[in-house]
Amino acid sequence: MESTPRMDSRASQAEPSPDRLLQLGMGFWASKALLSAVELEVFTHLGDGPRDIAQLTEALGLHPRSAADFLDTLVALQVLEREAGQYSNTRDAALFLDKSKPSYIGGLLEMANTRLYPFWGSLTQALRTGEPQNETKHGGNLFDTLYGDEQALRGFLKAMSGVSLGAAKAIAQKFPWENYRTFIDIGAAQGALPVQVALAHPHLSGGGFDLPAVGPVFDEYVAAHGLQDRLRFYPGDFFKEPCPQADVLVMGHILHDWDLEQKRALLARCHDALPAGGCLVVYDAMIDDERRENAFGLLMSLNMLIETRGGFDYTGAQCSAWMKDAGFTQVRVVPLVGADSMVIGVK
Repeated sequence: MESTPRMDSRASQAEPSPDRLLQLGMGFWASKALLSAVELEVFTHLGDGPRDIAQLTEALGLHPRSAADFLDTLVALQVLEREAGQYSNTRDAALFLDKSKPSYIGGLLEMANTRLYPFWGSLTQALRTGEPQNETKHGGNLFDTLYGDEQALRGFLKAMSGVSLGAAKAIAQKFPWENYRTFIDIGAAQGALPVQVALAHPHLSGGGFDLPAVGPVFDEYVAAHGLQDRLRFYPGDFFKEPCPQADVLVMGHILHDWDLEQKRALLARCHDALPAGGCLVVYDAMIDDERRENAFGLLMSLNMLIETRGGFDYTGAQCSAWMKDAGFTQVRVVPLVGADSMVIGVK
């Protein structure tokens, strides 16, 4: 009696499907639907409670032709819910996309909608030329453009708070702040990290170091959290002036803006400013050392190609090596939240 032939293991696997590839390739459809919803303040309008399609169409200024498809797309994307003809926010959308809440992260998505979305349309050209595709493409400068226009600056700083808030809260919990008394955030933007650290640790004082134009925005944000007695703004250019002195210096979502020589220079400046035993904390969307899994970190590095002349994201191992070269010891990598990790070094 012949034995039953063994099934080829390859035949037992699912047949190849284009679904995942199509989802990746057409992913901008879903992205732009969400970005437009943030721009239209859909989630803020629903912050007061559920509304039906007629109420939302009027409140958002939608054309009747598109209203149902748009709102139901957001339901299918699981950022809205619909029950008995009434639309409402999902739990995540209610917490993070309602402008009336302090947990709002839509500033980053607002910037993605107004700036990054059109610039990323030129990614192929950036890959072929190595040149940025933002304001600098027409002779401008990213930071001059942002910092020279108050409205653009405020939007950018709010976006930076959105992208940093989760990491800031994690750093407030995971770093041994009980061993230190003072800290300065280098490139502090609105002040999301100093505020979260100060709220969690009443014994600490410090502040943020950034270009002078940021000062009023930083002061407003700090005052809104009642921390003006413990946190102050230090104006300056970290490539021209020494970093302020403190027990701990933090540099978040800053190092990836610059080329390797500039990265090393910033780390050296931080080392010079710290006392013996002081710490430097660097955090970014660090790419995994095998460069296989942190897609956000790798995409962020492509965003640096779009936005800067030499910036790039990096692995924890790379950052650790640069910090050791700058003179730091006891260097270690600590995962934070999502794609972000921090590297800690001691002088």
